[in-house]
Amino acid sequence: MPEPLTPALDRLRPLLLDTEGLVRAVASGHRRSEHPDPARAELRPVELRSGRQLQVTATDGRIPVTRNYAPQEAGAAVDALLGQPFGNWHVETRDQVVQLRVTKRGEAQVHTSQQSVEAVDAGHDKAKNHLIDPADPLFRVLGADGAKRRQVDAFLRQLAPIARKVKPEGRPLRVVDLGCGNAYLTMAAHRYLSAEIDPDVQTLGVDIRPEMAERNARVAAEAGLEGLRFKAASIEEAAVDPEFTGVDIVLALHACDTATDDSLALAVRWRAKGVLAAPCCHNDVQRQLQAADGIPFAGLTRHAILRERFADVLTDSIRADLLRLLGYRVEVVEFIDSKHTPRNALIRAVHTGTAPTARRVAEYTEMVASWQVKPALADRLAPEVEAVLA
Repeated sequence: MPEPLTPALDRLRPLLLDTEGLVRAVASGHRRSEHPDPARAELRPVELRSGRQLQVTATDGRIPVTRNYAPQEAGAAVDALLGQPFGNWHVETRDQVVQLRVTKRGEAQVHTSQQSVEAVDAGHDKAKNHLIDPADPLFRVLGADGAKRRQVDAFLRQLAPIARKVKPEGRPLRVVDLGCGNAYLTMAAHRYLSAEIDPDVQTLGVDIRPEMAERNARVAAEAGLEGLRFKAASIEEAAVDPEFTGVDIVLALHACDTATDDSLALAVRWRAKGVLAAPCCHNDVQRQLQAADGIPFAGLTRHAILRERFADVLTDSIRADLLRLLGYRVEVVEFIDSKHTPRNALIRAVHTGTAPTARRVAEYTEMVASWQVKPALADRLAPEVEAVLA
């Protein structure tokens, strides 16, 4: 339950100053219409020749500055940080984890869980900088193991720069995840965006299965995710739903086969400024390659395993080229190491409105003609593509 903010912050103070019991603490995010200086701070005990001190690493989002505070100085440093309008505090001690989040009404939502840590490592080896702390209650609610947490972290590192770039002025950031499934990436994205980018962010997860939308809504409520909703709808239904207006970022993560194309087409039609898509299977182009006659370098598609892998590359190359033709700056990057998931390509796009060059147009038309494929995305966006190619 929400509680008054000041006494909740006061309870954090002795935990932060107890260098024998503190493991680490992170202050991040911002409150509504307020921005802390620094933007983020991490606290941990360190063992120096002069004794144990409190180390504070503060950053403005670009350059981290680290300073060590002796016991007689630490109180003032901690008070200064507690006085800043951070949106979130994560405090981990030897026996508990305290998560404090400031609500839109300026109240504190506090979650405390017990843990057992044998000893606090006060050496100088810095812990890995996770975008969402592994001890965040969200992961407990989701039942996320180490592999899922790594996937979350990898995805957020791709999402973060786009979200900062496309965040609108004067209204909340709006994000839609099409085909969200069990939505653990949707929820992680919302947690990160609300803490670091926009406390008023509005996120909508869309899945065709009503039972999945209901399940996700329950999990999100248990995790305390405000501003996140789920809707049971197909991509086709979302395309004509007036609720979907002013979308800034479209996510399509592991949508199967041409469902990725449906999502990308919808992002273009919605004029979304940011798009992140992690395609899954590529059966449509595989079938076309198998049926094609007289294509170049037939050895690339003669064997089933090679045809499958080449279809992956060709499909995503075509998708990237089409988005470029339609005014997006596009990168295709590794989502996460292939040992964690075999489907590890991520199409990342930001709308710039730049008109395509004649060379870009020629590259696209030559590629689809040579391989005798009819891209699903080009079919979904036929009027827009024809206007560019004319």
